[in-house]
Amino acid sequence: MMNVVVVESPAKAKTINKYLGPDYTVLASYGHVRDLPPKDGSVRPDEDFELSWQVDQRSEKQIKAIAQALKGADALYLATDPDREGEAISWHVREVLEQRKALKDIDVSRVVFHEITKGAVLDAMTHPREIDQALVEAYLARRALDYLVGFTLSPVLWRKLPGSRSAGRVQSVALRLICERESEIELFKPREFWTVEVVFTTDTGETFTARLTHLDGVKLDKFDLGDEATAKRAAEAVAGAVFAVGEVEKKRVKRHPRPPFTTSTLQQES
Repeated sequence: MMNVVVVESPAKAKTINKYLGPDYTVLASYGHVRDLPPKDGSVRPDEDFELSWQVDQRSEKQIKAIAQALKGADALYLATDPDREGEAISWHVREVLEQRKALKDIDVSRVVFHEITKGAVLDAMTHPREIDQALVEAYLARRALDYLVGFTLSPVLWRKLPGSRSAGRVQSVALRLICERESEIELFKPREFWTVEVVFTTDTGETFTARLTHLDGVKLDKFDLGDEATAKRAAEAVAGAVFAVGEVEKKRVKRHPRPPFTTSTLQQES
């Protein structure tokens, strides 16, 4: 019994081929095998968002190699990455091969593994499933929106703002949020306020810090001490006063460790 396995990376293909043995031929798709051609009409909203796909020259070579390997094979295992894009690649490979009549009498299955170890790969091969159509449809919606936003708006930007970059489904919205936030920052009017803090020492030598919240029996609002002179007068007013601890409140505090560094947070810290 001969089986063909399709993964995304050629490096993975070599390793997985060693794990599966001589009854399997493992080939790489090298990522996506087809995409929307960069021209008008690739996504047609008035036709229930029909999409037109095109296999590029590099992917054509990979598709032909997979189709050739399937001659005389009994099964095709689509083992692309376990995420939305991986599911989409598996779907594209199956669709192209079906259109080319390369899957006659061949059982097509989807397998996923989260690590490239012999145990994980062999276990995945014993649990094949169908392609997750919900994930594929999520990919199709995302890809259609990318095309409709980017392909439609980018030429307008280039005409109106020479030298500008492209528009995009995510980047244009993010730019809008950044601009709105920057406008808020520019409109912000800083307002000065001061606080008065005192370090107390107990009879046993322990120290703690307290902040002045009331003055002359009146609760202080945030901006009541609006400048340094007012804050100094408040400090002088309480400098000779006698204070007593009116209440001690104890409560359990839980502290969580900081999350591990990501690439970006490590760079920020350094």
